[in-house]
Amino acid sequence: MRVEDLEATLRGMAEAARARLPALAKGNRDAALLAMAQLLQARWQEVLEANREDLKEAEAAGLPKAKLDRLALREKDLKALTEGLRQIAALPDPLGRIEGLSKRPNGLRVGRMRVPLGLIGFVYEARPGATVEAVSVALKAGNAMLLRGGKEAFRSNQALVSLWHRALREAGLPVEAVSLVPTTDREAILALCRLELLDLLIPRGGEELIRLVQREARVPVLAHAKGVNHLYVDERADLSMALRLALNGKTQRPAVCNALEAVLVHEGVAEAFLPLLERAMRERGVELRACPKALALLKEAVPASEEEWDREYLDLILRVKVVSGLEEALAHIARFGSRHTEAVCTEDPRVAWRFLEEVDASLVLWNASTRFNDGFQLGLGAEIGISTSKLHAYGPMGPLELTTSKWVALGEGQERA
Repeated sequence: MRVEDLEATLRGMAEAARARLPALAKGNRDAALLAMAQLLQARWQEVLEANREDLKEAEAAGLPKAKLDRLALREKDLKALTEGLRQIAALPDPLGRIEGLSKRPNGLRVGRMRVPLGLIGFVYEARPGATVEAVSVALKAGNAMLLRGGKEAFRSNQALVSLWHRALREAGLPVEAVSLVPTTDREAILALCRLELLDLLIPRGGEELIRLVQREARVPVLAHAKGVNHLYVDERADLSMALRLALNGKTQRPAVCNALEAVLVHEGVAEAFLPLLERAMRERGVELRACPKALALLKEAVPASEEEWDREYLDLILRVKVVSGLEEALAHIARFGSRHTEAVCTEDPRVAWRFLEEVDASLVLWNASTRFNDGFQLGLGAEIGISTSKLHAYGPMGPLELTTSKWVALGEGQERA
């Protein structure tokens, strides 16, 4: 598709969506979410067939294993997606609420009313499940979406957007509220970056994609950085718990942004803990890359280069570092962390609270796995992404994070003197 034709197509889709925003905000959006849950259950095999075609083509093209994992839809995904839709439908409507209503000396009552952000562009890679999750969050908050999914998932996304259109019709809502860019041409990403009709652009994927969108966008961007996530094992940690948390964080699903990438171990428990960690990780096919102090206590680890301490592997590779204590752990995380997810394992509440208060990350956990930084797990139903910047959201973005507020004033004929 020629650039001029592509830009005209996107502008037409954006104009149609914006024209229907008032109807979307006033309509029964929860009915659309529940209809989508029913349609997924009824038509899941059709979605899986489209996904199998995408997987077959991606495998032939040599897509890496980690990306194939993100691309694949499975039977178990149906339950997670439908439960997420129903949870979001059950949440209170975020729109129309007036917050902080107060009375001025002249009797005027002023407050802030929650309203949709508007039209959101969503650029994402091989994650077809996001076509359900992101749209559900946006719709709950009264937003329309213009989607540009990864080329590897094009058939899967087409199948899911088709179901969204049916769900919207059943709920009496405009189908223009959800649109899929009709091409996998990379130029479509740049065209979206230039589309000033968007109120917000959200990239979700690898670091290269996110940096591209941040660099080229002419509209506000809400993005997350890579997930360089740490677990600090304190000298007063329950080592069996620490081992479970490390295994879950690294091996439960290594190719996602909240997976564990590094374990920092207090030197007081390193000799006892590291052999346990190595044995368990080796059984699960995890390669350990370690600092010199850790190497001396491990049998099969390889040295970690200085350049890789801030690397996101998204694979069965784990960095290990022995630290002198909490101060060194905090300094290491401040230098190499990505403000995504950080965890501490300790039985000492003083250490835990210092860690919770001082670590700058969108989710900080005490005695829990990094894998919990997820909108569904945190009670949002689903998420549109995890923001590692602090404007306009920090952490998993649910319906409330996809609204803004406008001032409203309730008067009785007041005039300004």
